[in-house]
Amino acid sequence: MKTAGDILNDKKRDMVAVRPEQTIREALERMQVNRIGAILVKRGEKIVGIWTERDLARDILKPGFDVDSATLENYMTTRLYTASDDTPLLKLQEMFLGLFIRHILITHRGKTIGLLSIGDVMRAGLLEKDAQIKDLTAMASWEYYENWGWDRKLKAPKKEK
Repeated sequence: MKTAGDILNDKKRDMVAVRPEQTIREALERMQVNRIGAILVKRGEKIVGIWTERDLARDILKPGFDVDSATLENYMTTRLYTASDDTPLLKLQEMFLGLFIRHILITHRGKTIGLLSIGDVMRAGLLEKDAQIKDLTAMASWEYYENWGWDRKLKAPKKEK
């Protein structure tokens, strides 16, 4: 079964981060350039939050919200969830569903090495199921059934006297 580290390797994307004092517009521009829907917020080398498209949808209706003056530190989500890179796919799926979250930071020996979204994990799960189905189909091919049992001779049942 795939692990968080495997999914990160397949994803082949670096973490993208901004500073907490940057404006929402700056974060949005960075997200657009990188074609991502969530951006990490770092103070120095420490990740202190995450800000997403969903946060924008929620925040834009707040009185006085302005993308040019609002800073991430006032609007980012600071409660972050982590999992180690050896966490199995099934456990990641359980975390997303059980915690009602959309992003998990992945760590290796205590250091953050990447970010997985629920979409990344769902995709990995579907690809794994597809591979399993293909393997099962290959094992149970028509050729197998076509020749199955034909080497045995059919015998009529014995009549009782």
